[in-house]
Amino acid sequence: MRATVVNGIAVALAVVGLLGTSVAEAAPSPEGGVVASEELFSLVTEADILDPSVATPEGAIPPDEPDGGVENSPDHAIAWYRARLGSTAYEGYCERAARLAWNRTRVHPSAIAHWRAEGPRHTTGRPPRGAFVFWNTSKWGHVGVADGAGGFYSTSVRGKIGHAKSVSYFRNYLGWIKGSRS
Repeated sequence: MRATVVNGIAVALAVVGLLGTSVAEAAPSPEGGVVASEELFSLVTEADILDPSVATPEGAIPPDEPDGGVENSPDHAIAWYRARLGSTAYEGYCERAARLAWNRTRVHPSAIAHWRAEGPRHTTGRPPRGAFVFWNTSKWGHVGVADGAGGFYSTSVRGKIGHAKSVSYFRNYLGWIKGSRS
């Protein structure tokens, strides 16, 4: 068996002479990036979470507001996460979720690669709305999108896409980078 990522879903393909190249393998590599099948999986465990009590209770998030049709704004990135609150579809794929939320064209193989590749990096101060926020939770790291009030949206908040009121929710906070589409 071989696992290949197609449209964000791991699909097991039997390696038989009848199977051709998968969609993910056939896709050309974006400028300076990697194809989707090379994105790394990293599950955030209970040991990575500093204080689960800072997670926002379910139902406490205000409803989505229209973003004026702009698909690469902080409002759109946050709306993307809000529309998927409670979903486990992106567990272990935090960088992919952050990339899709911002409708980014550049692909990083992991959150830590994203942190290291872009800048300027900020290690102090409150992250602005829509900024990418990073943690050193494993060799792949973890990323979410800041809400502008000290919290963030991310995968792995109580095991699903969720909102936490503080960047201290996960251990080993690295800092933030301004959100952008590129």
